[in-house]
Amino acid sequence: MAPLAAVWSHEESTYSNLYGFKNYGWDQLFAGGGAINYCVRWDSTAHVTAAQRDAVAATLQRQYQKWMDQMLDNGSGWNNWPYKQVPVKVVGWAVRDRAQLEWTDTSVDIYVNNIREDAPQCGEPCGRFFHQDGNYSGCPGGATHHYDHSLWLTAGFSGGAGGDWGQRIGSEYYMSNLSAENVHILLHEMGHTYGLDDFYDWDPTPGQGFIMKAGSATQITDFDKWMLRDWWRHLKSRYGR
Repeated sequence: MAPLAAVWSHEESTYSNLYGFKNYGWDQLFAGGGAINYCVRWDSTAHVTAAQRDAVAATLQRQYQKWMDQMLDNGSGWNNWPYKQVPVKVVGWAVRDRAQLEWTDTSVDIYVNNIREDAPQCGEPCGRFFHQDGNYSGCPGGATHHYDHSLWLTAGFSGGAGGDWGQRIGSEYYMSNLSAENVHILLHEMGHTYGLDDFYDWDPTPGQGFIMKAGSATQITDFDKWMLRDWWRHLKSRYGR
C-alpha cells in the first residue's frame, strides 16, 4: 500500500531515533503485561466528584480500547498480536488543592501541590516516563501504583499534545465528552503515544481524512488502523513476537 509505505518512509527520515527509542506506548504496554496505568494531572481549579472521577476512568478505558481493537481481526490478534482487551486503570490524581477532589476513599493515590511544568504532577518515583528501566522502588505504593501515561487535563487548553509521557487536552473538553462515542482529540493524542506521526504539512491520502491528520476525522479510520499495524509490524520483534 503506497500511502502506508510513504508514511513509514517519512517517519524514518524525520524521527531522530525511530528504531532506538524504547518508550513508545508499545514498550509500556508490554512492560505492563498488556495493561496500562494512568495518573490524572488535574490542571484546573474546578472540583471533581467521585462520580466524575469514575467517569473519567471509564471514558479513558473506552477510548484506549478503540485503538487496541485496531489490532484485532474478528477477535483474533493480527500478526501475532497478543492482547484482546487492555485493562486501563487510573491509579492516581494530581491536584493543587486536596479540597478540589470531593471524595474521601483511598481508591486512587492523590498527589497534592507537586508542581512541574506549572501544573500538578503525579509522583515522579511512580512514573514510567521517569523510570523507563521499570524500577519503581521509590514509589510509595510499589510497582502496582506506578503509572505509564499521564492524562493531563488543562483548563482553557485547546487542541492537544501527546507522546510517551501521555496525553494533554482541555479539561472542559474532556469533562463534556465523558459519554461521547469518540473523544477525537484524545484519540489523536493516544496515537502519538504509540508513535504515529502528525500530518500538518503533507497528506498521504489526499482528501480522505483520518484521525492522525488533525481536524480531518473524528474517529479512528481504516488508514489509522493500518498505520498502527505498520508500527507493530516493525517493532514486534522487540517483544519476541
